[in-house]
Amino acid sequence: MVFLGVDPGSYTSGYAFLDKGADDSIRVLEYGAISAKSRDSFADRLVKIVGDLEKRVKEYNPSVLIMESAFFAKNVHSAMILGHVRGAILVMCRRLGMEFFEYSPRSVKLAVTGDGASSKEKVAAMVTSRLGICQGKIKLDATDALAVASAHLFLQKGTVLHSPRKSTSQKSKQLRELIVKMGGKLPE
Repeated sequence: MVFLGVDPGSYTSGYAFLDKGADDSIRVLEYGAISAKSRDSFADRLVKIVGDLEKRVKEYNPSVLIMESAFFAKNVHSAMILGHVRGAILVMCRRLGMEFFEYSPRSVKLAVTGDGASSKEKVAAMVTSRLGICQGKIKLDATDALAVASAHLFLQKGTVLHSPRKSTSQKSKQLRELIVKMGGKLPE
């Protein structure tokens, strides 16, 4: 089963296609970032991002779309623009028959690193290490897309990307609550 993780942006959107095998193995099919020209109008940037993503969706035929949920930004205009991007991607994916899941940025970071306040760089290091990808010059938009898709897959099967702590620290407790809340099973 193929899953699509997306980190939406109005200039650059990250994407990741992951394949989950019958044995719960995860194979990275493709990941990257789609960038639009900053001098283009917002509508033209949106057409570019969604159009390029749709070509890839038709190639890999994923059954599930996973995105980070919208968060409240200090800049209302930026939040509205991001909402348009998310909406256009969601409409395209639903039109193509995909199921939709979303997780808060904090939940993704918590699932990937064990710390809901982790930096993008720490998330990138953890997710590329776990998926066996050479971090090199991967854009953070792409590693964010890998992280959101991976977090979904691992939370669905009841495991996490990082090594869970055995202590009863607050972070460990929050992570366990998150896994249970999302319908996952706790690792033994």
